[in-house]
Amino acid sequence: MRATLRWAHSDLRTHRGEALFLVLATAGIVASLLLATALFGYATNPWQRVFTQARGAHVWIHTGPSAAADKLVTLDGVESVAGPYPVASVTLTSRGARASVELRGTSERPAVGRPLLTSGRWLDAATPDGVVLESRLARALLAAPGDTLTVPGTARKLTVVGVADSAEPRYRPGGEPGLVWALPSAVPDPGEQVIGLRLTDPDDTDYAVQRAVTVLGAGAIGEVSTWKQARAEAQGDNRLLGQVLGLFGLGALVAAGLAVHGAIATRIRGHLRDISVLKAIGFTPGQVVRVFLLQHIAYALLGAVAAAALTQTLGRRVPGRLGDAVGVWQGLPGHTVALFAVPVAAVLFIGATTGLAAWRAGRVPPVPVPRPAAPAGGRLSGLARRALGLRLPPALVLGWHKAFTRRLRSLATVARLALPLLLIVVAMSAWTTIDRFHSSPEQTGLPTALTVHADTGPTDRETRTLLERDPQVAAAYPGVEVAALVPGQTATIALRGLGTRQDPYPYTLAEGRPARGRDEAVAGQGLLDLLDVRVGDWVRMTVGDQPQILHIVGRSIEPGNAGRVISTSLDTLRENDPKLGPTLYELRLRPGADPHTVAARLTTAGQGHLDVQTVTNPADGLSALRGVVVGLIVVLALIGLLELLTVIGGTVRESERDLLALKAIGLSPRQITAITVTATGCTALAAVLAGTALGTPLAHWLIDTQSRSSGIGAGIAQAPSPTFLLLFATTAVLGATTLSALPATRASHRRLADTLSAVG
Repeated sequence: MRATLRWAHSDLRTHRGEALFLVLATAGIVASLLLATALFGYATNPWQRVFTQARGAHVWIHTGPSAAADKLVTLDGVESVAGPYPVASVTLTSRGARASVELRGTSERPAVGRPLLTSGRWLDAATPDGVVLESRLARALLAAPGDTLTVPGTARKLTVVGVADSAEPRYRPGGEPGLVWALPSAVPDPGEQVIGLRLTDPDDTDYAVQRAVTVLGAGAIGEVSTWKQARAEAQGDNRLLGQVLGLFGLGALVAAGLAVHGAIATRIRGHLRDISVLKAIGFTPGQVVRVFLLQHIAYALLGAVAAAALTQTLGRRVPGRLGDAVGVWQGLPGHTVALFAVPVAAVLFIGATTGLAAWRAGRVPPVPVPRPAAPAGGRLSGLARRALGLRLPPALVLGWHKAFTRRLRSLATVARLALPLLLIVVAMSAWTTIDRFHSSPEQTGLPTALTVHADTGPTDRETRTLLERDPQVAAAYPGVEVAALVPGQTATIALRGLGTRQDPYPYTLAEGRPARGRDEAVAGQGLLDLLDVRVGDWVRMTVGDQPQILHIVGRSIEPGNAGRVISTSLDTLRENDPKLGPTLYELRLRPGADPHTVAARLTTAGQGHLDVQTVTNPADGLSALRGVVVGLIVVLALIGLLELLTVIGGTVRESERDLLALKAIGLSPRQITAITVTATGCTALAAVLAGTALGTPLAHWLIDTQSRSSGIGAGIAQAPSPTFLLLFATTAVLGATTLSALPATRASHRRLADTLSAVG
């Protein structure tokens, strides 16, 4: 054991840099996997906790005010109901913030879909104008218990008495309205009513919706939302962050395992005589294997323990969503198991790859086998001889020849070095895709920057004149958005009519063509998946009592509503309902215009009649992903550096036995150094080319697959620019050659006795 420890200590002193990089890389990998686990738990468990504690309804159905919603109590599979409650759509303002809300009247605290108070108290008759705000809406309005809310255009004021969490779909500016609970007396003119159904079997949600539509009639149904939609929306960006961290963490773990395997294999080839001496003095094959195995497991264990300790102690202090996720995750039941299992799994994987390489060391014979005078494949190829005949620099030709002499070994080296570079290209593609949402929103389904809702005061002509009068408004597209029942009557989708045939709305199309003719429409990926249709199909939906049949001629990129949107022109919807008028306006701004400044100016000009909201950019919720990408690139760079040091060490050791021959043919130490540097540079160049060539299409596929599953649809992926990729490749190759220069220079100036010792 003492001899084993002395050998391990000697090897550590010789390869301090590789040991440090392995520890840091393992720490980064384990930290990524732990953060991914935390984000997955954070994405699911908070909503699930609220849903369970609130006894949430699995289905919420909005109906007309005269619908007999009480009949739904007797439906098969319905355990209990919430409501029906009278609701009214209003706009509230507070401290300069403005939001569209659903004012829901209830005389007592619901038993199903029970709001969970986080501050303040529940409603009581002592405060007839009191309201309880859903927590996300309260944050948007900067409101807290005791604050006063104003209804624009009226003298009405509401007092916030409480803030509560809810498992229903969350408030989304310009999209889902916020939820406000009030006494029935505070909802004097309800436009509709809502009822919640809690089911005995949540898997029967679609059947329950279908039965409810049958009982009430399609004309009575306004909108349907389910617990699955609410859960998916609540998970949203957090689940995506978890997937990114998990994917790159696993990829980095594989890259680290291969890098360790390559490092040990290279070290074994360079120390065959030392291993033979160990066996000659009494080391068994098992002891030789344990020397390498325990040494690298110790490195991996040190990195894994450090990552677990830092995540546990400092994780919740990370600013933003990652810190919140770790804080919630640490309170979940499976936290301790995950905190132990993830590092152990990473160490075991690295140990397995180490064991495969160390097993070769155990097979080294006690008596060194003489090395052949000319290694297999060591003769100059015809191409190399012709290159020398053309008087190309010998260092360049011999360096290229050295890099690719042994094809299988060279391919394995290039593959190990290319894997972290490939993952770095994928990470950079994720970064540029996020930037695309901000720099070119019109290419990612966001051609407009503002959404304007007008009340019943001004006419359509007056509203459009007011909006287009602003110097920074390039175009104002009138439109309407209604909920439509899908075929089978199991869910509702968003049916939009935007723009006119003379002034069409500039949809971002990924497939097909724009909707120009009668009954033509474009649809989001989420709708195509929901209805199992394709571009070119006809679909039928129901809006109230009116059927609407549309021909899907294109697929548009739809960041909102999970892509469950079908869009046509306002003229097409008016053909089915001539009385239909615009209820919203989408504004396209001139280049360089600030949406918030224009929104404030239009709100003032509207004199309380306009509700102006900036269009939500999905990339705003992914700001934490930028820091994640930077951290992943650092970890992958460490793994690549570990593999690069292995390549340099192996190239230098192999050049030692050629040193006498190279000096004998008249090459100077500088030329011999250039051979090693060129060989390293060629290997790095091949790895960069392979990583870029494979990483770019892989990144497109991964991003498009994720966007397709989220309903946005394929077509948003953006690769780094060719200039940036060229800079990346140049930096990698120059870095590799620079790192190899010093050890190559030392090797070329070795004494003759040292060279003979290395060869012998």
